[in-house]
Amino acid sequence: MSRKQTTVAPDCLLTLALPQALEEELLDALLALPEQVPGFTVLQAQGVGAQVALPSSMEQVTGRARRVLVQVALRQDHVPALLQALKKHLPSPQITYWIVPLLAFGRLGDIA
Repeated sequence: MSRKQTTVAPDCLLTLALPQALEEELLDALLALPEQVPGFTVLQAQGVGAQVALPSSMEQVTGRARRVLVQVALRQDHVPALLQALKKHLPSPQITYWIVPLLAFGRLGDIA
């Protein structure tokens, strides 16, 4: 007999922006927190701005840094504990984050 899990839908989207060099370390940190982070999305991106480091010659020529965006849909009341855990594991000023409201979250089909 299958039982559906009763979970509260996420109400915010936490986005972490970081240099590619820190990607694996951050992903490892998130994977070590399965109760807080049951899943996430990783996107390749480019960063532009006065505070963005351009470590490679290619990045210096283009003026854009290769970045990674990690998005986590979660309950807003869970964000402080997650950020505290990440700051403890990976205290880097090169990792920025923002949080936006998540108006809806769902799936287009049932999970088997």
